[in-house]
Amino acid sequence: MSREYIAQLRTESALLCERAWRWTARIPVKAQVVLGLFLVAALLLAVHTALTAKDASLHLKLQHGFHNAQVLVWVDSDLAYSGRVTGSSKKRFGLIPTDSVQGSLSEIIPLRSGQHKVSVRIEPDDATTQEDSISGYFDRDMQRDLSVSAHQSGLSLSWLGTNISPAEMSSSFAWFSRYAGSLLLTVGGSIISAVTGYAIKELPMRFRSTSESAPPRP
Repeated sequence: MSREYIAQLRTESALLCERAWRWTARIPVKAQVVLGLFLVAALLLAVHTALTAKDASLHLKLQHGFHNAQVLVWVDSDLAYSGRVTGSSKKRFGLIPTDSVQGSLSEIIPLRSGQHKVSVRIEPDDATTQEDSISGYFDRDMQRDLSVSAHQSGLSLSWLGTNISPAEMSSSFAWFSRYAGSLLLTVGGSIISAVTGYAIKELPMRFRSTSESAPPRP
């Protein structure tokens, strides 16, 4: 890159900054404050979106032994999935019906990367409700497979694979991202409400003063 080109870029940048400063100086102070608050709110909402982006996934693989049942899955304290499953009678040698029932479910649940507690509840129509939980770490842009076995004898959960990371650091980050995201969303919403209230209050007054100051038509 030549020196002349660098010097030209610096000159153009300085001119742009000067024009932007002049344009900003023409804006009333109240309008500058409102514009600044709006930009801060937009930044907070962007950070909140980044913190809460669902960049990983949970693959639920359920094997059950019920005719009909309701399946509910929580990720931490949020309900991530709810649906019904059905099962059919097993056949011995593929021909002879038995008293056993089997059914399956495969479901992909998007979530944020980090440490999470996954809770599964099975509510059969003709049996006792079963519930169990398991914790695991989810890497960014990765999928973890959770094997769920639900039968009359009980419910069991287990991870498929060896995707395990340090729990303390990951759980701390999950706590921070969850509560920081909620805080940023609250602050951003408050700023947007304040900006909206200012606009509703001030804009009609400015339009009125502009119309009053305009010279009458001959």
